[in-house]
Amino acid sequence: MSRGGGRLAKLGLDTGYSGAKLELPVELIQYAERIGFDSAWASEVYGSDAITPMAYLAAKTERIRLGTAIMQAAGRPPAMCAMQVQTVDAMAGAIGS
Repeated sequence: MSRGGGRLAKLGLDTGYSGAKLELPVELIQYAERIGFDSAWASEVYGSDAITPMAYLAAKTERIRLGTAIMQAAGRPPAMCAMQVQTVDAMAGAIGS
């Protein structure tokens, strides 16, 4: 809460869509984390998934929250989807800490 009684905005960064060559803006996300961004998001489309970049970013960041903006749920069973996001959470230190 701000002193005026309103809520403060939280900033998030979208990593964008990858094309034929996967490019993840790691330095940009690390910079966003340093200046106080709340979250970074990945989407999956045309050849790359959203989970793997989040796992990689979990190893390269410390505080920024990570999420999937678009995840093609029809391409994997719900239990697999849940297992994947739980694994990223565990790798990021969110589970068992």
